[in-house]
Amino acid sequence: MDTHVIAAGLPALGWLLHGGLLTRRLSTARRDPLTGLHTRAGWTARAERLLAKHSGALVVLVDLDDFKAVNDTHGHAAGDAVLIATARRLTDWCGRHGIAARLGGDEFAAVVTDPDRTPGLPVLQAALDRPIGHNGHTLPVSASVGSCHRPGLLVPTLTDALSAADAAMYAAKGHGRRNTH
Repeated sequence: MDTHVIAAGLPALGWLLHGGLLTRRLSTARRDPLTGLHTRAGWTARAERLLAKHSGALVVLVDLDDFKAVNDTHGHAAGDAVLIATARRLTDWCGRHGIAARLGGDEFAAVVTDPDRTPGLPVLQAALDRPIGHNGHTLPVSASVGSCHRPGLLVPTLTDALSAADAAMYAAKGHGRRNTH
């Protein structure tokens, strides 16, 4: 084989490998390493496309109640177990008709394209409020859930839907924001 051909191919191979690494990094940046859910950045673009395509879409926000107490009482591994369980429960509830995300900390979101094919918000609430077992302890879990149907918005943007779902979530908590995150 001609050494000139090999020498010419090495930079291309290097760029191919570099491109693969960058693609992998970008992909992992769009996924939360703990839960496997989309991150805010990865979810937002997909959620906007889904809202534009599905006129009856539902946007859901979830905030774990008293999550800090779980971490403080049982440790961060227990908190991680609660986050993982919450992610799984939200993903299971969405099924094939939506996508879920961990927006950060103990806040999650989902867009469901066909809400009539999901079990309904009371079922989600019940699933999120089930305690989980961790290292021989039963950890209490509860969540506040807010939602917004796209048809109920004057301007059907993701920003407006998230804002309406956020207001509904904090109304469900029975008070305004206790802690600023």
